[in-house]
Amino acid sequence: MEAEELIGTEMLLDEASVTGTANILMAAVLAKGETVIYNAACEPYIQQLCRMLVSMGAKIDGLGSNRLIVHGVAELGGCEHRILPDMIEIGSWIGMAAMTRSELTIKDVSWKDLGLIPDVFRRLGIELQKVNDDIYIPAQDSYKIQGYMDGSILTVSDAPWPGFTPDLLSIVLVVATQAKGSVLIHQKMFESRLFFVDKLIDMGAKVILCDPHRATVIGMNHESSLKATTMSSPDIRAGISLLIAALSAKGTSIIHNIDQIDRGYEDIDVRLRSLGAKIERIDNTF
Repeated sequence: MEAEELIGTEMLLDEASVTGTANILMAAVLAKGETVIYNAACEPYIQQLCRMLVSMGAKIDGLGSNRLIVHGVAELGGCEHRILPDMIEIGSWIGMAAMTRSELTIKDVSWKDLGLIPDVFRRLGIELQKVNDDIYIPAQDSYKIQGYMDGSILTVSDAPWPGFTPDLLSIVLVVATQAKGSVLIHQKMFESRLFFVDKLIDMGAKVILCDPHRATVIGMNHESSLKATTMSSPDIRAGISLLIAALSAKGTSIIHNIDQIDRGYEDIDVRLRSLGAKIERIDNTF
């Protein structure tokens, strides 16, 4: 597509897409006139993008809400800006510590931007401590899933911000396989994100796939360890979840298609080795 110039307009997003909102914002700040975005994503990443654009000379109203008004400007200037930590990676490290029963400190997590992430892991029985702006996770031999007051099974579901991010549901599912108790995982926002559970079942996990959006996990309380297997990473989040499962399993696991994991976790093997994990990258090109 080409255009002599961009003209501001009103638009209603079908979904509160983070990437969609970010792309529209970056186009609208230099468009002529006013752009109004309804049902905009309001995740911390969008808020920080708005702050960076404003510091570069953009004019944006409604920061932090789902209605953003962008007044186009002629040009932007430079700025100095510090990006947020990766909230999905933070949740992944919490899952790794819990599954491997390890002590871990995650530095500079920006607690105020984590939303429901710490609370959801605490509902699984995982102890998290706030130390300045760090997360300290002590080694735990077991963790018990909290139920509801009426005795019904805990349900963990995803929702747009400030709800629990769908990108961490697969981590929660894997962590729950070794918890004490049961949990229902409800993936509302995306199709087919739960289809990797067959690989966990092959490893010995007790997971019932109810339908494409829901899975019930029956925790084994570390009484029965997962067993090693050979598997393939279907996407970024399922890939890191399978890696976490492999770290806690008995024996040697092999994960193919690790390009998916690399997309979201830079040098993951190097960082895991620095923590004591026995992991190596195999070049299987012919």
